[in-house]
Amino acid sequence: MKIKRLWQLIKEALNSGEERSYTTGSIDKAIVLLSIPMVLEMVMESLFALVDAYFVAQISAGAVATVGLTETIVTLVYAVGIGISTAPVAMISRYIGEGDQAAASRAAKQAIYLSIVVSVVIGVAGWIMAEDILRMMGGSEELVAAGAGYPRIVFGSNIVIMLLFLLNGIFRGAGDANYAMRALWIANGINIVLDPIFIFGLGPIPAMGVEGAAIATTIGRGTGVAYQLYILTSGRSKINLRLGDWRPDWSVIKKLSNIAFTGATQYVIASASWIFLMRINAGFGDDAVAGYTIAIRLIIFTLLPAWGLSNATATLVGQNLGAHQPERAEQSVWRAARFTLYYMLVMTALYLLLAPFMISVFSQEAPVVEAGVTALYIFAIGYSFYGYGMVCVQAFNGAGDTRTPTYINLLCFWVMEIPLGYLLGAHLGWGVAGVTTAVVLSESAMALLAIVLFRRGRWKLIEL
Repeated sequence: MKIKRLWQLIKEALNSGEERSYTTGSIDKAIVLLSIPMVLEMVMESLFALVDAYFVAQISAGAVATVGLTETIVTLVYAVGIGISTAPVAMISRYIGEGDQAAASRAAKQAIYLSIVVSVVIGVAGWIMAEDILRMMGGSEELVAAGAGYPRIVFGSNIVIMLLFLLNGIFRGAGDANYAMRALWIANGINIVLDPIFIFGLGPIPAMGVEGAAIATTIGRGTGVAYQLYILTSGRSKINLRLGDWRPDWSVIKKLSNIAFTGATQYVIASASWIFLMRINAGFGDDAVAGYTIAIRLIIFTLLPAWGLSNATATLVGQNLGAHQPERAEQSVWRAARFTLYYMLVMTALYLLLAPFMISVFSQEAPVVEAGVTALYIFAIGYSFYGYGMVCVQAFNGAGDTRTPTYINLLCFWVMEIPLGYLLGAHLGWGVAGVTTAVVLSESAMALLAIVLFRRGRWKLIEL
């Protein structure tokens, strides 16, 4: 009987177009209905990185290093995109909680303007500085000469990355998480089909190597964005972007910008720390970078379902604050944190048991496997604790308090993680193990700090 009810709940969560209220009824049911499509959305997003890593690894360790070094910088683009998306999630979820769908739709339009402007600036800069980016990350001249096309394509097409994050943030804020999930399904399905064709060639399509991976991913994401816009203009979502009043509303843009700026800064701080750590790893050789890159891809793949639960928490917090139910918002956070902890404990056990097998799926080169396995073992130590804290961080964002997580990230990542990574990895000679240990220690500290600050409850008083 329980299995039947669970199956019915899963089908309900994946069903699009149903009007649901997340401000009344069972909190656990609300978490499940929101988190299932959000978890699947995050899994689909992480598949981009894993699929690219798998096919590119068939070329050479140098090709994997090119992708790893580039993607480390591109995480800044992801960070900006995710950061900007915190603004519509916070604002739209408040409006939906208040029952004002018209105001939510106006906020969505203004958020799109903000995203496009930012993406154009990033695209121009990234296209011009592609080779310098690889050099800055410690890539050899041989690697720069062979792989500069990859970062040029990725940065030049970053508008699809930005819009994919932003429009999915709009869906999440409205509680239409299943549309966000489907956009990623479409994007990933196309990427999986096109990746081997563009990388290795097929018929009249020439082998493009690592550049082919960038092109395939861009086409996949672009198709996902087209689907998002279709839903948002077809009247199927709570947010309606049909042609109408698209005039810039500077008062709304200002509110969005205030949240988005600290939101983007929050994620840029975290992502920049990974850049510095990758730069430290580059000093240990291409094999170390390749192994670390594969380990990070696996970690992200299994971490993003926890991000899905965290994103569900952000929506619940925003909508319940909009409905003037702060206590229900807080209860939602603790329930979601418990579910996240259970999941992370399972993944910790799997990493400790299967790390060698997981890395060997991507590469059979002994030095690469050794570096990757070392990183996975150490990452697993602090995995569960970090997942619990992640929910609290996203709860701040859902309330519109993007400043508190920004300060937490600044302290734990830049003041603690980067210096500790250099000390353990380079100065003491621990190599990849030292860098990974620094990550575990600093992110565990971040989780503890987030939990303590969340308990104080000041986020309940945020006005948007």
